[in-house]
Amino acid sequence: MNKIIPIVIASLLSAFFAVFIYRQLEGPNIVYADGTSVPAIYTNLELADQFSGNLQRTFISSAPTDFTSAARRVTPGVVNVRAIQDSNYSWWGSGSYGASSGSGVIVSSDGFIVTNNHVIEDGNKYEITLNDHREYEAKLIANDPSTDLALLKIDEKDLPYLIFGNSDSLSVGEWVMAVGNPFNLESTVTAGIVSAKGRSIDILEGEYTIESFIQTDAAVNPGNSGGALVNTNGELVGINTAIITRSGKYEGYSFAIPSTLVQKIIKDLRDYGEVKRGLLGVRIGPVNDQNAKELGLPKIEGVYISSVTPAGGAEDAGLQSGDVIVGIGKVKIKTIPELQEQVGRLHPGSTIIVQYIRESKRYRTNVTLKDKNQTTAFTSRKGVKDMLGQLGFEPRDFTQDEKRRLRISGVIVENIEVGSIIERTEMDPNYIITKVGEVKVSSVRELLSELKKNAGGKVILEGFYESYPGEYYYTFEVR
Repeated sequence: MNKIIPIVIASLLSAFFAVFIYRQLEGPNIVYADGTSVPAIYTNLELADQFSGNLQRTFISSAPTDFTSAARRVTPGVVNVRAIQDSNYSWWGSGSYGASSGSGVIVSSDGFIVTNNHVIEDGNKYEITLNDHREYEAKLIANDPSTDLALLKIDEKDLPYLIFGNSDSLSVGEWVMAVGNPFNLESTVTAGIVSAKGRSIDILEGEYTIESFIQTDAAVNPGNSGGALVNTNGELVGINTAIITRSGKYEGYSFAIPSTLVQKIIKDLRDYGEVKRGLLGVRIGPVNDQNAKELGLPKIEGVYISSVTPAGGAEDAGLQSGDVIVGIGKVKIKTIPELQEQVGRLHPGSTIIVQYIRESKRYRTNVTLKDKNQTTAFTSRKGVKDMLGQLGFEPRDFTQDEKRRLRISGVIVENIEVGSIIERTEMDPNYIITKVGEVKVSSVRELLSELKKNAGGKVILEGFYESYPGEYYYTFEVR
C-alpha cells in the first residue's frame, strides 16, 4: 500500500504539470458565431433605378462559406420563364404549338426580368412563374442575340429582386452559387467556385458578339439558363448561360455573362429598345508567339489590330494595323474577350484611353467610340431612335476616301428595308442625301436632327447617285 501511494501522487503531479504546460503553449480560442448577419454596404446604389449600371463593391465576398443566408435572399427573385410559340389554328386544323422553358432573374421591384435570348427567341407568348407559384404573362421589352440576353416585364409591384454585384471583383477560386427555377420545380441552388474569367467558347453568332464568360464548376443543367450566378453576399454577379458537355448533362463546366456587362445591355434594352454599342473601329486577332517576336512584345498577350475601319474612332485616334492593344484605361488587356467586355460596356460618344504597343514602344491615345454608322450620337426610343426603324433605312457617314472622292457633304443610304416607307418612295441603296428640305446635312446626326424637326409632316430629301447624273428628290411623311 505504501508503494502505491507515491505512484498515485507522482501520476497526479505529472498530469497537472502536463496540463499546465499545454495551457501555456496554446493560443487564444477563436469562436465563430453563426446566426449573426452584417448588412451589406453598397456605394452609389440608386434605389430608383436598380440596374442603372452602378457597381457595388470591390472587395472579395467569399468568406464565410455558409450559403444559407444568401440562398434565402436570392431564391425569391429567380423565376421560371416559359416561351410559347402559339400559332393560330385554322378551321382545317393547321397551325403549330411549341414551348421552351428556362429561368429568369427579377432585377427591379416593378417587374423587369432578365433571361437568356435563347430561352425566349422561339416564342411569341411568355409566361412567368414566381418562386411562390404566382403566374403572370410577360411582355418582351427587347432582346440582344449578340450577348444572349433578353428583357421581359410583368405588371406587378413590390417584387423581390436581386441587387447587382461587381463581377470585376470576382477572383478565381471564389465561392459562387448558381440559382435557377427549372421546370417549375421552384428555385434550386448549387455551389461551386469561379474556375476562370474572360472565357470565349464560340457559341454566339453575329458581327458584334461579346463572349467574356465567367466559368464556374457550379452545377448548371437544362432549365437553369437565364438564372442567377451570385456571390456569398447574395449579389448578382452573372447570368448563367451555357455548359460544355458531351453527354448533354452537366460535366463541370458552366458559363455566365458578367453582371457588369448585363447591366449595360438591359439598361439599353429598357431605355432604347436595342443595344447602343460603342465600337472601337478595328478588326482584331489574338497575339501569338510569331507576331509577339516580330513586334518585340515583352509577353505573348494583348490584342492584335489586323485592320482599322475607315472613319472609325481608332483611325481618328491614330491607331494603325499592326498595333497591339494592351490596356483600356487602367485595365490590362490580355485577350480578345477582355477587350470586348471593356468596350462592350460603353456607348457611342464615350472616350477611352487605349494603351498599345507599336514597334516595341508603348503608347497611349484617346479614342472616341462610334456606332456602326460611324457617328457618336445615340438617341432614345422615346425620341428619334425609332425614326430610322419606322422609315426603314440605314444611313451612314462618309468614309475618309469618300469625302476626298466626292468633295461634297452628305450621308449614304446603305440599306433599305423591304415594304418600308422609304422603299415606297422608290429610293435605292447608295443614294447620297445632301439636304433635308433646304437644310444641308453632313452626318447621320444632322440627318436625324432634321428628321426629328419635321416629325408629323412631310419631308423632302435631296441628293444624288454617284453613278447617275442629276439630282433626285424623295418625299415621305415622318410620323
